[in-house]
Amino acid sequence: MRTRRISTATASATAFAVLFSSVVLVGGAASPAAADSSVSLPIKSSGDIVVDGVHKRVFISDPRSGKVVATDYNGKVVRQIGSLPGVIGLEVSPDSKTVYAAVPGAEAIVVIDTATLAETKRYQLGEGVKPKYPAVAGGRLWFGFDSPFEGHRGQIGSVDITSPEETVTLGSGMEDGWYSAPRLASDPGAPTVLAAAEEGSSFTELAVYKVVDGTRTRVAHGPTGTGPNGETQYQSYLNDFDITPDGKNVLVGSGGGSPYSAQSYSTADLSRTGRLATNNGGRAVAVAPDGTIALGSWQSPNVRIYKQGGQGASRTYTFPPYTGNTATPYDLREAGLAWAPDRSRVFALATNVYNDVYALRTLTDPSKSAVTVSVKAPSKATRAKKLTVNGKLTTNTALPTGTKATVVRTDLESPKGKSLASVTPKKDGTFSFTDTPHVGGKVTYKVSYAGGATHSAASGSRAVAVSRTATSLKLNRNKSVHAYNKNVSFTATLGKTYKNRVVELWADPFGADKPKKLVKKAKVNSKGNLSVTVNMKRDTTVTAVFAGDARNAPKTVKSTAYAKVNVSVKLSKHYKTAKIGKTSYAYYSKKKNPDFTTSMTYHKGRAQRLTFQLNYQGTWYEAGQEYFPLGSNGKSVVTLPGPHETGYKLRVRASYINGSSGDSVNSTTHSAWKYFIFTK
Repeated sequence: MRTRRISTATASATAFAVLFSSVVLVGGAASPAAADSSVSLPIKSSGDIVVDGVHKRVFISDPRSGKVVATDYNGKVVRQIGSLPGVIGLEVSPDSKTVYAAVPGAEAIVVIDTATLAETKRYQLGEGVKPKYPAVAGGRLWFGFDSPFEGHRGQIGSVDITSPEETVTLGSGMEDGWYSAPRLASDPGAPTVLAAAEEGSSFTELAVYKVVDGTRTRVAHGPTGTGPNGETQYQSYLNDFDITPDGKNVLVGSGGGSPYSAQSYSTADLSRTGRLATNNGGRAVAVAPDGTIALGSWQSPNVRIYKQGGQGASRTYTFPPYTGNTATPYDLREAGLAWAPDRSRVFALATNVYNDVYALRTLTDPSKSAVTVSVKAPSKATRAKKLTVNGKLTTNTALPTGTKATVVRTDLESPKGKSLASVTPKKDGTFSFTDTPHVGGKVTYKVSYAGGATHSAASGSRAVAVSRTATSLKLNRNKSVHAYNKNVSFTATLGKTYKNRVVELWADPFGADKPKKLVKKAKVNSKGNLSVTVNMKRDTTVTAVFAGDARNAPKTVKSTAYAKVNVSVKLSKHYKTAKIGKTSYAYYSKKKNPDFTTSMTYHKGRAQRLTFQLNYQGTWYEAGQEYFPLGSNGKSVVTLPGPHETGYKLRVRASYINGSSGDSVNSTTHSAWKYFIFTK
């Protein structure tokens, strides 16, 4: 016997799925920059970086874009000064009122007011005079420039900034012999000393001048190729150089030469006075007002800090990868370091090697030796039993005598922390203390050093998993089956606990369109019970959650209960109903095709299964089955076509089959059998 579908009651059905997301916008006033913070810059190249300590501004030149960008100490852009084609070298006046910018594309030195951040004047130098590197010494503004005069090449010129006439004086010829515009350096601490250096050469040529009454006199030229023991004294391919505040030394960083180092030369005769080791050349050099040196490198650590006269780095900084991608590291820019005059920060210009993204990195507490705090404790411990915590404060320079570190314990009963007795590290920085945790769960010991005049603050912590008593939590109704739309009570039973008596009850109906939902959160009653009623329209997992407390472990239990569907079959087009034995049958003429109307709880994409059976000699046998989709009203009408055999007892039923009927949100449910027979 075959069945076929000839009609299905239909109605238009549209499923709406709306997802609400909550977006939280957090805003606030700018806060002081954190240690080694980073802010992206709107530049396409970098030439120089200087700092105005009075107005707390950082100035960066961008030759490619022809502008100077001014930021605050947090890296926030305050102003962009444009129309400066090829601007490269920058210099801050000793009184911090002015920034001088060398603009070769305009053949001028541009004056920028540090208070208004506006251009106030231009010193026009003459046709073909392209300045690059300005420096103030002896009451004049000096600048290296590429000379337009035949055969003169690199020269040094000046502007008398103390005179109302502000007279411009250019180099008088080949007395310096520079291949191209030399870099210049000076320091307010040594106002009569001016240094110059050749760039782009395999031999870094230096010169030192003394400036008196506006006149510069060369006092040293070199360095010589070898020292007294035959060691190399010069360096190749200059990257950056600076003068110490006492005017006694010139520190040079270069891109070539082995061993990799930045070398120091006496301004008296340019003999080598020292060497500071790096791992890959000296890309940037900056000397603080107290003589502390910041030295930059291509590779990590990117910046090393040296105390005046020190040979070992007192502090190092390593730039993190760009957006967390180790394949795209940040790289320090050439001449990309500058000190805040109060020595509170070093500013570093960095760029992403592959994406050409520029950033201003703020390195805090550079004049203080870095301290790290390591803490060791057992990963697991038993509650109410003593445990030992060890650790060490590590630094490149000795900590002050009597240094103490605070200890704070954080646990479930003291989430904001509870102070324990301070520890006094030994001379080697190690420390040890004991504690007896009376609270279970995650217990964290944080050891902090507040820092001081010579060392930066630091802290370290270690978490210990402290044991808790297992918790008894039960939930009834697991694997129970219920009629569709029945209200069913679920009860969680919580055993003995220390303090917390709160239980959460969650209901999670089957199907992706019905999210898990918290239906009740409350204290259990005196018997430890908490109940909730769930309307069973779908199979549902109920979850009971106990969050735990100071002495009892968290516990979660689940109970999955099943919901049937409503399903029935109605027969039509029969000519009478009568009983055969005790069973009621629908009687059909063999020329009539019966209709079977199934009504079933609707779900999108759901189909009902019709099953037919035939009775032969008192036994029911399968006669065929087939799935038919439901209309949006939950009905489907199926007609059984002829020809029909007479005299056989037949029956039919509709079923929802979990999984096979198109979804799995309810439990398999069968309708009652409907009986029928064909007659002549």
